[in-house]
Amino acid sequence: MSLRRLAPPEIQPPSFAFSAENAEWAKTIIAKYPQGRQASAVISLLWRGQEQEGWVSHPMIEAIGKMLSMPYIRVLEVATFYTMFNLEPVGTYLVQVCTTTPCWLRGSDDVVAACKKHIHAHPQTVSDDGKFSWMEVECLGACVNAPMLQIGSDFYEDLDGAATEKLIADLRAGKPVKPGPQNDRVSSEPLGGADSLKDPSLYDGSIIGKYEPKAPPPPEAKKPGA
Repeated sequence: MSLRRLAPPEIQPPSFAFSAENAEWAKTIIAKYPQGRQASAVISLLWRGQEQEGWVSHPMIEAIGKMLSMPYIRVLEVATFYTMFNLEPVGTYLVQVCTTTPCWLRGSDDVVAACKKHIHAHPQTVSDDGKFSWMEVECLGACVNAPMLQIGSDFYEDLDGAATEKLIADLRAGKPVKPGPQNDRVSSEPLGGADSLKDPSLYDGSIIGKYEPKAPPPPEAKKPGA
């Protein structure tokens, strides 16, 4: 397992506080748990804090610990264990590229190359304009549409190098982008469109017996004296 630590002190913000709306939301979440069990809300609060700030900072961990009457080290353990929490600043768009075997076999190397070219040569580094950072991740569960990547809560699938470059360029220019397959595929249907259940023999009865194994031929009769 890789070692995960908080960002160095020189890039930590001086403080953290939930927005008024998120603070009210946090009270509602904490109230769902019985007295003495408020620590069960830690993942929810860390996730909302990350949505607000983009990453989990040292002051955020301390603030959430106080809200939950939870030792700082316990909140730190949760934040550093789960890789869904970003422990250092990220761009406005965090591009998570799946490079697990199915995506790799379908060309995720080209997707990574596009990220290196148009975002930064090194993963987990914010681009010069502050809009992007990228990282490699393990299976995101869209293997049938490989290769794919995730930005925020959206999946972008059926990618290649050119499609990835266009996606990054459109986001950088503020143009609308369409999540899902980046080719003509609809959802996870076969390429070229759905073709299941189109054979008329499935309905007119002519398919009956079509795939039954044929009986082996009878053995040849032996000739007398053989």
